[in-house]
Amino acid sequence: MSAPRELVLILDFGAQYTQLIARRVREQRVYCEIHPCTVSFEQIRSMAPRAIILSGGPASVYEEGAPSIDPRVFELGTPILGICYGLQLVAHLLGGKVERASAREYGHARVVVSAARSRRRRSGSTARRRSLSRRTKGCSTASPSARRSTSGCRTATG
Repeated sequence: MSAPRELVLILDFGAQYTQLIARRVREQRVYCEIHPCTVSFEQIRSMAPRAIILSGGPASVYEEGAPSIDPRVFELGTPILGICYGLQLVAHLLGGKVERASAREYGHARVVVSAARSRRRRSGSTARRRSLSRRTKGCSTASPSARRSTSGCRTATG
């Protein structure tokens, strides 16, 4: 009898790079599946993911009819990584602050991983810096209470 797979669940909000996210996860020899953001809470719970990634997408959390997820997902105790729209959605649903950017931001930025729970971090290494490409029209400017931000980058709005 084989051990059950540990799943990283990627919820797709329409980002052009969702497949790239999955590829990068799989390159780490981690099993992941992409599902639409419309998947029900019951389905997510039954999949028992070890982690959830909320992808980006073209919407704004302030748009009428913007895609969302059932807030009970945050009660599962599963680590959640929000990328672009996914991060804004996490902040919006949990009481953080999301502001509209005065203009869309494009291009490269530097991100600092400040409190990662990785083997490197636990072994005493310092914060890590990474390059990223961004394309966004909003910015999470305040983390929700009782949540911890583990990385960030400076933007034109924040």
